[in-house]
Amino acid sequence: MGHHTFDPSMADRLEDAARRYRYLSMEELVGALGISGAEKRDSVVADLGSGTGFYTDDVAPHVGKVYAVDVQDEMHTHYAEKDGGVPENVELVTAEVADMPFETDALDAAYSTMTYHEFVSEDALEEVRRVLRPGTRFVVADWSSKGSGEVGPPTDERYSKDEAVSALEDAGFDVVRADERTETFVLRSEAGR
Repeated sequence: MGHHTFDPSMADRLEDAARRYRYLSMEELVGALGISGAEKRDSVVADLGSGTGFYTDDVAPHVGKVYAVDVQDEMHTHYAEKDGGVPENVELVTAEVADMPFETDALDAAYSTMTYHEFVSEDALEEVRRVLRPGTRFVVADWSSKGSGEVGPPTDERYSKDEAVSALEDAGFDVVRADERTETFVLRSEAGR
């Protein structure tokens, strides 16, 4: 299952707001991360599988710093070259999720939007847990194996909500909310203590 990366030659598709927000709105993501409000302005957050920075741009105004983590330099190049470029408080990081260059407990939140199926492994989830401070949030929105497969990756490259919940719990996360949708699932979890 999973573990392919998005074709950078199709990166423009990742900037289609109507399509992207159909599955996860900016308001839903920011709310699930718990990063809105003046007291959160200094938060340090990671976008795991940031691609062209579509959701990075949505989160950046609400926090002090966003690490846009992607395994493909081509995606960072596309992000830097798009209208508006990379916001000042965003740092592009080329790395595997299973091997991020952050200190232990360095992050106040992390999220993955439609990329969980590309990187998930026991090592990757343990690494996410390592870099998050205890009690902070990890939000996952991804394509569900119960979806039709007409959009997103083929269903045999996807995970079910229950498989994702189990994997997160095994890695030391407390899943606070898990919603199954027509094509996707959204999980909100907290890094265990």
